[in-house]
Amino acid sequence: MDDDFVEADTPCSSMAVDSIARITTAGALWGSCIGPYDANKLGIFAGIFTMTRCGIQNYRGRSDVINAAAAGAIVGGLIAAGTRSKKQVAGMAALLSILGAASDYSRTF
Repeated sequence: MDDDFVEADTPCSSMAVDSIARITTAGALWGSCIGPYDANKLGIFAGIFTMTRCGIQNYRGRSDVINAAAAGAIVGGLIAAGTRSKKQVAGMAALLSILGAASDYSRTF
């Protein structure tokens, strides 16, 4: 296997499908009744996060932690949008922004 994997060479659509498949599979293994349903929803959000991060990266022309932080904020806002509470939307956006930035910063490729 080639050790010189470069994320920039991987199309965003492939990374989004990979994110959806991983989260859905993990959730399907985790739960017996409600787990697969929740995993499918989380898998979709994982795909949205990945596509948003790639889109921001392409737009900005840089590969840094700000891309993941912005994508996390967008997905966090989408997840909490159903609550119609501005505090929950802002809190979830901030939480996922921090988690997205932390996971992107700590990646080891």
